[in-house]
Amino acid sequence: MSSSLPLSDLPGPLPTCPVPAVAALTTVPAASAAPAEPGTHSPLTPADSPFGPARLARHALTLLPLVLVGAWAAADWHTVRDGAARLASADPWWLLAGLFFTCMGWVCAAVVRQGAIPDRLPPGLLLASQFAAGAANQVLPASIGAHAVTLRFLQSQGIPLARGTASLALYSLAKPVAKTVVLLGFLVAFPELLHLGELVPGRRTWVLVAAGVVTALVTAALLMTTVRALRRPLLGFVRTALTDARILHTRPNRVLALWGGAAATPLLQASVIASVGFALGLPLSWTQVTLALLLASTAVGAVPAPGGIGPVDAALVFTMVTFGAPMGLAAATVIGYRVLTVWVPLLPGALVLSIMVQRKIL
Repeated sequence: MSSSLPLSDLPGPLPTCPVPAVAALTTVPAASAAPAEPGTHSPLTPADSPFGPARLARHALTLLPLVLVGAWAAADWHTVRDGAARLASADPWWLLAGLFFTCMGWVCAAVVRQGAIPDRLPPGLLLASQFAAGAANQVLPASIGAHAVTLRFLQSQGIPLARGTASLALYSLAKPVAKTVVLLGFLVAFPELLHLGELVPGRRTWVLVAAGVVTALVTAALLMTTVRALRRPLLGFVRTALTDARILHTRPNRVLALWGGAAATPLLQASVIASVGFALGLPLSWTQVTLALLLASTAVGAVPAPGGIGPVDAALVFTMVTFGAPMGLAAATVIGYRVLTVWVPLLPGALVLSIMVQRKIL
């Protein structure tokens, strides 16, 4: 028997019948499905494809150092051949000593890098990064390659970009300052070597150097005052650099690593040149070779050449000839020095660089 009450008198809306779960699942569109967990890809995504852009870019970066090494070797093959021929007839024990000082140069670079930043870096990876940076430094001018590799390594270790850049600036400042101090110390300790004659720069050279420094300072000041987009990052960089420098100079171990390592760097380089020279019979002492390197690198070290090759080599040969070395022997010493410090470690350094890029350490 049906009720005679009208449906309009019922309090509230009529109850709805629940939709079964199975039916609800069948009506859900494919676009609203739950997203996959982060880090997973469907079997058909381009990320897992062997020809995907990400993998192709990573493989290209891995092979790029080796390609650059091959291209440079092909372009400078005469230097490699002549240097190898010279070294083949040299004293092997002095060459081993030069190779030892070359390896110590990478250790010294790692020590200076650690001294330029307050954070503790893993020693093994830091040394490997400097070995790889040595290969990159021979391709790009003005140490851009070495700084780029080091900056990528610092970022992979969790160092912010501003602090990493400030560390590179402090490293770049400490090396010429320490080298100048070492040069002045040599000139004071060995006054008999002060008769340099034509090695002393003329007035025109000093005027050009002063003009370059003033131009750089004025340009930086104008950029900071006129370009507002650069003002904040530049001020932040200066603030970070000054703060880190103050913190570093309150730690004796960092001070010793930074300034002691920067002062030892030219001495190790001079030891490599002297070892190669002694292997070839160069009639100069270690002191004369060291002073020749300090003068040559100070005079033309600012020229943006890859690894300093070219201007520094010519100035070094000229300086050693001024000290009494024969022209041919001085040139052979510089060629042997470049072979020992550039070409011998270049391929292993490029391989280490490729491995570190592939493993995402850089």
